[in-house]
Amino acid sequence: MAVQSERSASVDALVIGAGPAGLAAATRLKRLGLARVIVIDRELEAGGVPRHCGHSPFGMREFGRVLTGPAYARRLTDAARGAGVELMLGNTVVAIDTAESLVATCTSSEGIVRIAAKRIILATGVRETPRAARLVSGDRPLGVLNTGALQGYAYLQHLAPFRRPVIVGTELVSLSSLLTCRKIGARPVAMIEERSGPTTRRLFMGLPRLLGVPVFYGTRITDIRGAQRVEAVTLSGADGKRQDIECDGVLFTGRFTPDAPLARAAGLDIDSRTGGPTIDQFARTSEPRIFAAGNVLHPVETAGWSWREAVRVADFVAADLAGWLPSPDNAITLTPGDGVRYVVPQRIVRGPGGLSHIQLRATGDVSGALVAHSKGQRLRTQPMTSGPERRILAPLDAFRQADSDITFSFDNRRSTASRSDATCV
Repeated sequence: MAVQSERSASVDALVIGAGPAGLAAATRLKRLGLARVIVIDRELEAGGVPRHCGHSPFGMREFGRVLTGPAYARRLTDAARGAGVELMLGNTVVAIDTAESLVATCTSSEGIVRIAAKRIILATGVRETPRAARLVSGDRPLGVLNTGALQGYAYLQHLAPFRRPVIVGTELVSLSSLLTCRKIGARPVAMIEERSGPTTRRLFMGLPRLLGVPVFYGTRITDIRGAQRVEAVTLSGADGKRQDIECDGVLFTGRFTPDAPLARAAGLDIDSRTGGPTIDQFARTSEPRIFAAGNVLHPVETAGWSWREAVRVADFVAADLAGWLPSPDNAITLTPGDGVRYVVPQRIVRGPGGLSHIQLRATGDVSGALVAHSKGQRLRTQPMTSGPERRILAPLDAFRQADSDITFSFDNRRSTASRSDATCV
């Protein structure tokens, strides 16, 4: 029986997660002069989700050109290595000890490594909600997948797991799955959505029309049937009517949740709305030596947005190591109210700097006024129309001097099919 070795290392910053956010943060930290920065990831290749996405567009914000996902992932990885970032791939962080110094325990086929870090950045990303969590009953045949598995089959293994799937969801990733299906020669027989309208912008729903894929709103899967592999599904509409559709696969897309088990195990405060760790405007978690960046904070943003946000978080980490950040104590809390799905950051501390905007998401298609309340008083009111996958930005400076907790809500809201600019000014 082989005995695993145990090693130790010390770093200025440990970044957990080698996706766009993690690689961006690590690259920035090295360019800011930190002596040793390690990025650790359980995957054998760096780049995160984009390396499974064989379509474009990626990279316009970061590199000024349109790239496919794999090319984008390679550019991010090459930039990190070129800056002097150390990549520890095929390693899983199983625990973070915060008692005195920060120590991350990592395991791999080569043994155990304990890494003492002055600061840690969590960039563990998100994952899709699987079939079991959606409580979809029926048989358990082959052909029931999430988008990540489909992309792995298509772009890494060059396999086609089905030819005539039903796609569940209308998020951006659902539309991405249509392009992946086209790549492998699959022709989806339907796209279904439980809501009365699409989760993404209506304009983007021109893609399934262009590809000849019928879309059913107010519809859900109630049964999956098949012996060896999927043969048919039963769909139920909002009116109670049912219909059977023959197919050879079911693709569950979206409904992202932060990949936050490590944050929970480390004892960090978790936001019940996002499912990720809570932060202040400097991306500090409830353990101020641990920062967070990317989609572990907000399900779900684009790779480019996560990259840009992570660069800012790296600036905050460097400033903290230099002793320039204000105290994390005496923060006011930002809370989502009626019609608001989540608010990030969840805390504001006294002092200049930090993220420039508060990010919010609506619970559905809403129209009315986004209102910030504190002690029963209105701090700010912004007429707005938005939807569930629209980014809403409110200037953080407008709330920096508040002396009590703030709740954001939509007043006089109503359901709407239209979408307008979702930026507070």
